[in-house]
Amino acid sequence: MATTRWGWLAGRLWGRLWFRGSLFSLAGVAVALAAVFLGPLLPAGASRRIGADAVGDILRILASSMLTVATFSLSTLVSAYSSATANATPRATTLLMEDSTAQNALGTFIGAFLFSLVGLIALSTGLYGEEGRSLLFLATLAVVAVVVLTLLRWIDRLPRMGRVAETMERVEEAAIAALREAALAPSFGAAPAPPGPPPGAHPIRAAGNGYIVHLDLEALERAGERLGGLQLRLVPGKLVHRGAVLAWSREVPDGAAEAAVRDAVLLGRDRSFGQDPRFGLLVLAEIGSRALSDGINDAGTAIRVLAGGLRAFDAWANPGEARGEAARYPHLAIPALDPAELVADFFRPLARDGAGNPDVMARLLKSLAALPELGGEGLRGPAEAEARRALALAEAAIALPEELEALRRLAPG
Repeated sequence: MATTRWGWLAGRLWGRLWFRGSLFSLAGVAVALAAVFLGPLLPAGASRRIGADAVGDILRILASSMLTVATFSLSTLVSAYSSATANATPRATTLLMEDSTAQNALGTFIGAFLFSLVGLIALSTGLYGEEGRSLLFLATLAVVAVVVLTLLRWIDRLPRMGRVAETMERVEEAAIAALREAALAPSFGAAPAPPGPPPGAHPIRAAGNGYIVHLDLEALERAGERLGGLQLRLVPGKLVHRGAVLAWSREVPDGAAEAAVRDAVLLGRDRSFGQDPRFGLLVLAEIGSRALSDGINDAGTAIRVLAGGLRAFDAWANPGEARGEAARYPHLAIPALDPAELVADFFRPLARDGAGNPDVMARLLKSLAALPELGGEGLRGPAEAEARRALALAEAAIALPEELEALRRLAPG
């Protein structure tokens, strides 16, 4: 997980479809032009021995086919994003748009098209010469091999793009990664912040509106060192309005220090998955709620969502490494994750929308009963509170006494 502003921006840029496509395109153009300069290094007469005279025909076939494949791939991606938006949740499309297989495939096709186009232009102008044609022929064979391998991977990927199960899996992976990171570095590696401001603290207020999407921890640590300590009030995922308190400092901050803190707390229009473990659970619950709507009525998907959420809580409770390491940012205090908020974020929407379905409620109560076994006493209280709320919703929606009694036996506590 990137801890600096520039590292986070670089990660966002790398996840953009156009950026990776541009890199592949530049690589294709560079390979095509490299033959002009490297051709004289080959021995004379090599083109006749390896059959380089056919390179023009191969490039024409490659150019026409790659343009068609790239156009088809783009239309397929748009259809997959629309399907995920309609059948799962719009919040999951950002993960689909960052799919590396799709980005590499589209970038390869566009790069191969530009390679062929530049190669044909250079051939028609006579830039290559005999030796350059030989090198271009070898490069074309390598490009064809890369395209074939990419097509095979793309064909395997296409049937799953945009499906609810695939979207759910991507969201679950993002939630598990964020929760595991939060468990390994509680409070992002800083000291846990108390609920209120420290005595004599000075507030630093937001200058804009939006969700906190990223904390530049290195910049915040430098600001905290200058200000004698810095305690953040909000964490990624919280909605901030102009004038809201972002942090408290022990010393009176000047204009430069306030600006440094504001710049280190990045605001955006939408929440992101990276530093916001709650968002992954919320999006996962949204998929289950959509499946339980009257228009879809797919209880099986909701039950699968509950199983995925249980795996996410397991990753948070048992990250696989030692927890509670020494604070990496000694001048920072950041609020820790609240287990009650995590449990409510995930289970509350599913209990509300699945209250009338005994099968969904049974799986939900079983999952709540399993939380204390996964996370110990820290999850027992939140799990029992949500179970009581879920039972109250079920009692208002289910009329059969036998089904209600069976649900009561499954509830923790």
